[in-house]
Amino acid sequence: MDQAIELEILGLTSNHSQSGSFTLVMGEVGGSRRLPIVIGMFEAQAIAIEIEKIIPNRPMTHDLFKSFADNFNFSVDHILISDMREGVFYAKIVCRSGSKLVEIDSRPSDAIAIAVRFDSAVFCAVKVMEEAGLESNDEEDRKQEESKPSASRKSKSSNTSDALKDFSLDRLNQLLEKAIVDEDYERAARIRDEINRRN
Repeated sequence: MDQAIELEILGLTSNHSQSGSFTLVMGEVGGSRRLPIVIGMFEAQAIAIEIEKIIPNRPMTHDLFKSFADNFNFSVDHILISDMREGVFYAKIVCRSGSKLVEIDSRPSDAIAIAVRFDSAVFCAVKVMEEAGLESNDEEDRKQEESKPSASRKSKSSNTSDALKDFSLDRLNQLLEKAIVDEDYERAARIRDEINRRN
């Protein structure tokens, strides 16, 4: 792909300056630049539950898109964060059906939530990275590593994880079901991890 940089998800953290929003940090594959994108709570949750492989009790919007694509025999070839205007990012979902490619305009947050479901590559236009990318150093990398969802969950929830050890497997399955119904996916991930440890 001409003039594009491949990205990977490095972390997802709550945004303290904007209530109810999150910062999705994308990193340059094989490079040191970072692209932080502020996204909404719903999209952050949609990305997080797919990364954690949690199955919600009802399909979320991005899961519906995946089912629709599977049933109509098209796939997501890749995502391109194509532009940035007045601080707003723009993206395209590039779909493939046979030899035909079709570009669909999207918000980057929705596009990335879809990309993780299709295991599709995410790219960024060079001009976007030059304008909005941040050069990281070892100290920033360490802080980013500490703020990754899994890292923050482990440090914050070690007491909760210890308490889960006292429950029977049947009770854990009941708690998992309740957490999914309540859409408390962070708790569901901790319970699922405890169940997996016993199997």
